[in-house]
Amino acid sequence: MTEVKQQIIDFIEKNKKIFTDLSDSIWENPELSLKEFKSAALYEKVLEENGFKVEKHFDNIETAFTGTFGSGRPVIGILGEYDALSGLSQERGALSHKPLENGAPGHGCGHNMLGTGALAAAFGIKHYLETTGHEGTVIFFGCPGEEGGAAKAFMARDGIWKDLDAALTWHPEDVNEIKTGTNNSTIQVLYDFHGVSAHAAGDPEHGRSALDAVELMNTGVQYLREHMTSDCRVHYAITDAGGVSPNVVQEHASVLYMVRAGIVKNCVELLKRVDKIAEGAALMTETSFERTFIDGTADLVPNFTLETVLYENFREVGLPSYTEEEVSFAKALSATCPENPAPGFASKLDDKIREFTEEQSSHGKSGLNNFLVPLLHSTAFQAGSTDVGDVSWQTPTAQIHVAGFVNGAPGHSWQNVSCGGSSIGHKALIHAGKVLACAAVDLYEKPKILEEARVEFEKRTATGYVCPIEDGAKPIAI
Repeated sequence: MTEVKQQIIDFIEKNKKIFTDLSDSIWENPELSLKEFKSAALYEKVLEENGFKVEKHFDNIETAFTGTFGSGRPVIGILGEYDALSGLSQERGALSHKPLENGAPGHGCGHNMLGTGALAAAFGIKHYLETTGHEGTVIFFGCPGEEGGAAKAFMARDGIWKDLDAALTWHPEDVNEIKTGTNNSTIQVLYDFHGVSAHAAGDPEHGRSALDAVELMNTGVQYLREHMTSDCRVHYAITDAGGVSPNVVQEHASVLYMVRAGIVKNCVELLKRVDKIAEGAALMTETSFERTFIDGTADLVPNFTLETVLYENFREVGLPSYTEEEVSFAKALSATCPENPAPGFASKLDDKIREFTEEQSSHGKSGLNNFLVPLLHSTAFQAGSTDVGDVSWQTPTAQIHVAGFVNGAPGHSWQNVSCGGSSIGHKALIHAGKVLACAAVDLYEKPKILEEARVEFEKRTATGYVCPIEDGAKPIAI
């Protein structure tokens, strides 16, 4: 640990209340994707009060913003998120499912921690640039709508990330590890069918059922499934079934589709086939439809060079320490989760790492996976989607996972909400900030790292970025 990095760690630790208080405020006021008005305002206030130049409504997205400090290159982007999930209201620090308000949103993916931990990193980097006088710029990106809205992908369509030398971020998980590999690309489109209402018994011949069109579209997509590659997925939800009267031919009905593929260009092509099925359903029922593009995200492009830098700094910074009370809580909460003998993505790919994590795993012990998973570089696929993928197609990008959840906690769960508002969540976000800030120091001080990361990036993205966001589309809250 160099003296400069230790000073950054000490600075973040000294100012940790700024970040934990902000995390708590966002946890207490969960807002859905692209509706994070209170959260964005809180971030903007804290950034302005601490010497960052703030740009609100960034890239014409209402709840997006940036906070910039420094000048010249390298330009390092730190990515923050702060949207919640519907229906996951939950008491803080509870050991059973106890909604604060039935049906209300909650931070089941830990974005209250994600954003504030990233902010801690940006503060640490600013402190480094100020105290050393080193040339360079840090930009904190407030990125709304990761759970639905894909602000980073809309920014990618506009070429925002091309100006960065690198981008760093993190995500709360139940394990400490370096994120590697890739994942799904995805696109969401809403199909609104319009027909003609009629009395279903007395005048059916004059009716044209929009619900029939939706059902036929869904049937057509079922037959499409046989003719997709194995990495593809298609999901749908009927958002409007046309009313509750079966004796009235439904004049309107809507279905929301999500298509996924391992590579974003394949996702775009798959969507074209789904569009054709919608056209066919309309022809069969003599209805019409309106097509509304919602959002899309690309697959992740890993960068092994940056992953190594993050791992080395994670090892240097070490791991959080926990009180007996925190360990007791974690053990009890973990007992409500599925057993997870070998946590971490790398455990699924490497037998030696799996054996290590099985041995170290604390399920049934402390409930906290307080160890660092050995470094593994991989291009392997993992299900799920994130708009960080679009960033990674325009600049070298890397991420870490920090244990902000207990062992075995399911994604998007009440257990995550309960833990994410606790002191365990506080320690995770502060720790993430320290690791990211220290890694950024290496990028500022060792130009060769960024050169190597750029060479690797250019090689992996040589096929070109196919943006999943359509021309003219705007972020839509759904």
